[in-house]
Amino acid sequence: MRAAPTILHLDMDAFYASVEQASKPSLRGKAVIVGGLGPRGVVATASYEARRFGVHSAMPTAQARRLCPNGAYLIPRFSLYREVSDLVMGLLRELSPLVEPLSLDEAFVDLEAGGTAFDSASARATGERLRADIAAATGLSGSVGLAGSKMLAKVASEEAKPAGLLVIEPGTERELLAPMSVRTLPGVGPATGEHLRRAGITTVGELAEAGEDELVRMVGKAHGVGLYRMALGLDDRPVVAERDAKSVSVEDTFDVDLHDRVRIRFEVQRLADRCVGRLRASGHSGRTIVLKVRRYDFSTLTRSETLRGPTDDPSVVREAAARLLEGVDTTGGVRLLGVGVTGLADYTQEDLFAQVLGAGAEEGGAVAEGVAPEGSAPEGDVADGEEGAGEPDGAGAAAGGPVAEAGGPEAAAGRHWPAGSDVRHALYGPGWVQGSGVGRVTVRFEQPGSPPGRVRTFRLDDPELESSDPLPLVGRAEGAA
Repeated sequence: MRAAPTILHLDMDAFYASVEQASKPSLRGKAVIVGGLGPRGVVATASYEARRFGVHSAMPTAQARRLCPNGAYLIPRFSLYREVSDLVMGLLRELSPLVEPLSLDEAFVDLEAGGTAFDSASARATGERLRADIAAATGLSGSVGLAGSKMLAKVASEEAKPAGLLVIEPGTERELLAPMSVRTLPGVGPATGEHLRRAGITTVGELAEAGEDELVRMVGKAHGVGLYRMALGLDDRPVVAERDAKSVSVEDTFDVDLHDRVRIRFEVQRLADRCVGRLRASGHSGRTIVLKVRRYDFSTLTRSETLRGPTDDPSVVREAAARLLEGVDTTGGVRLLGVGVTGLADYTQEDLFAQVLGAGAEEGGAVAEGVAPEGSAPEGDVADGEEGAGEPDGAGAAAGGPVAEAGGPEAAAGRHWPAGSDVRHALYGPGWVQGSGVGRVTVRFEQPGSPPGRVRTFRLDDPELESSDPLPLVGRAEGAA
């Protein structure tokens, strides 16, 4: 525990939804829900306007539509979110070499290690300057918490939401925490919270009064000791700058269960290529290929094959994933497929051909099978963190296609325009899809920094309309149509 509030926690406000509002001027101040749009879609993030209707992350999109029927429901655009996140993380690294990202929109910073704060006044000034710099660079708001520990800094940023800053002065921790719900503390989920409630403990103050011995008796030694320390505001965990990735993976959930074995093989091959793309982007190779199959009855099987050496060759990963699929019974239908790579390294095995020929015989094919709960994902997944979802379960296209990062090649090839995707018209310029159906697509032509734009409707196969990359939120503008 530090004598000055020099640990900073930044949490961007409703990150995905805020990015969409910033890039689509007509949605500012409106209810925006980002996530899967199909029957099995799940909300990734909801704007504060949507939260007033009871919409929240991890809620089924169908339920969100009932609660907020007039909201704007958009696909996630992960490429843009990562771009904005990189800008924000760059600003954090200017403050200190010790930056610990938790997701795309959240990180801890050790200000003392960077020489940017040594007391409460300098910490507050640094936090305010950071919020201003983020607004200037991205047009977005973030909430900042400052305290003498990571746990308290995170509590402070949550209390500061939205778009605020809170400093917890050392020595005031117990007074601040006492009236808060036990669910405020890290690691206290619904089950533990309910267990404590039945024992008459609902606030952090009551948790501290119960004492360490009683908590150990109730929840076990490891958890009980930790709970008691947190209730007293004690947390001596350091900010860790680098956390090694353990795996890279991608997965898609399909709105309609897949039964055609040829189609299933095709989807596995496509996922393998996407996985290798992320693997290379992260600067890694990997030795173990993992296939994930969630069947019609929600049972989830994982199969893995370990190669002779690490690779980032798409043909090697495709062939390994195909071999793994051969050992999985998909007769009843498949609702989710995923391909991942673990055992990461920063070099590749040269003899790739020997790997392909020898891996199956040497490793004996599938080496692991298990049943995972709904919504589980490989530990240490690279790239898609943030606000409770990577690629939201159910974000697949209506025909069972991939999660559509707006402007992706799938959209252009199939003339499928999911709501929220970026497009460009030869005459009207850049815009975004408001909706499509019965052979028509409706586009609003606007861009970051412009006034709310006009809406026009085109045929799905209009040759002058094409998918495009997202425009940056700040720094480049074209003439509004």
